[in-house]
Amino acid sequence: MPIAGKGMLLTSMNIDAEHEVEFNRWYDREHLEERVAIEGFLEARRYVAHDGNPKYLSLYSTETFEVLDSPAYRAALANQTAWSMTNIARFKNMIRAVARITVSRGTGRGSALGIVRLRPPSGGEDKLRVALDEQLDPAQLDGIISVHLIESDPALSKPITDDPSASDPGAGDWFVLIDATDVGALPAAMLHFSGNIALKPLTISSSTYRLMWDLAKSDIGG
Repeated sequence: MPIAGKGMLLTSMNIDAEHEVEFNRWYDREHLEERVAIEGFLEARRYVAHDGNPKYLSLYSTETFEVLDSPAYRAALANQTAWSMTNIARFKNMIRAVARITVSRGTGRGSALGIVRLRPPSGGEDKLRVALDEQLDPAQLDGIISVHLIESDPALSKPITDDPSASDPGAGDWFVLIDATDVGALPAAMLHFSGNIALKPLTISSSTYRLMWDLAKSDIGG
């Protein structure tokens, strides 16, 4: 499997221009390393939008899905640094998906990422998974290195900046992740999902991102 582990945390957000320099400094100098250091976290990748919204995206993979509801991770959420609390309070339009990696095919990861966000119909999850499984073949797509399906847990996927009691109809959304060698390879590949006549009504959004940097547990001596 090109993505290590079985669990994934996806976070995405916008930030006002006046706070963007500090936001990026915090992410690059504290936040990514702090998260990867948590027991059970394996690696993180950080992206900036090429064509999409929100502007910033991070993916964190974990050994198991259960790591994302573990005491170690909950302790990290409950004990944010002062710098973290300042920056988190500035997040806009946050997406936070706590998900299972149910499909991951290919070899390696690319420098560009396409994301198609889908909302599975109630009771139709198994049928949708089968339909997507048939499409998730990187060998059939030029410039595509690997493809993945992550399925959000609706009980855990809540933006940490929102009212925790508020309804969130997108908390159970799924995300198709497409790793490519270049952003130019992504539009045609993404049409296999967002342009599919059966999948189009379920598509919430599609975006393309460029990799900023990645961090593995071995990079921090963990």
